[in-house]
Amino acid sequence: MPLQKTEEELWQEYKQTKNPGIREELILMYASIVKYIAGRVAINMPPNVDFEDLLSYGILGLIDAIEKFDAKQGIKFKTYASARIRGAIIDEIRHLDWVPRTLRQKAKMLQNAYASLEYKLERPATDTEVAEAMHISIDDLYKLIQEVNTTSIVSLEDVLCSKDDSDEVTIMDMVENPQEQGPDVLAENEDIKDILICALNKLPEREREIIALYYYDELTLKEIGKALNVTESRISQLHSQAILRLRGNLTMMKGTLL
Repeated sequence: MPLQKTEEELWQEYKQTKNPGIREELILMYASIVKYIAGRVAINMPPNVDFEDLLSYGILGLIDAIEKFDAKQGIKFKTYASARIRGAIIDEIRHLDWVPRTLRQKAKMLQNAYASLEYKLERPATDTEVAEAMHISIDDLYKLIQEVNTTSIVSLEDVLCSKDDSDEVTIMDMVENPQEQGPDVLAENEDIKDILICALNKLPEREREIIALYYYDELTLKEIGKALNVTESRISQLHSQAILRLRGNLTMMKGTLL
């Protein structure tokens, strides 16, 4: 019985031969990445978005990553593939345009409310202040935040800037752990990262903590709730508020960034 090839041997053989059988082995080897990323994206999706569809979109992203990966760039395949997989899923979601226009309008209204109020106050606005500024009750504010929750993941994929056709920078790219990015990418994005860090630092401490646990430590909302002794629904709400504040802060800086 022949010895099983190592991961490095599989990559070397595939790059030399482009053997479909080797590619299939690589797909199976990294399929767990697709399932993990699809699961995280699914958290913010409405019930009509099928998880199996997200997996299918992610597999296409994985295949694309396998075809285009170049180990000579000094980037781990998992890091490279994760971006491709997530991008493929989000691109397809955008293509389907599953977010109703009215929901987009509500999200924009909330974002603008946070941005204008916090610009005037020069500090994070409280829930009461936001509700009063919008002339709605606290309960209605929370309902509105919950309603627009499904727009959060797509908002994080919005392009902040584009140096050229192949080098787009998104909010998600900047929020993710910088240790997983190559030194050349870090150098190119330093100014953008500084601006985003400034926006992140303007978030209330609890929301900033949730962003760190979700995007840096890659915990689920349920796990974050347990860690902070808060219900999962409350964590979901705070996560949505953090994204609304973050996009509002970045919008106010659009002369520099957006």
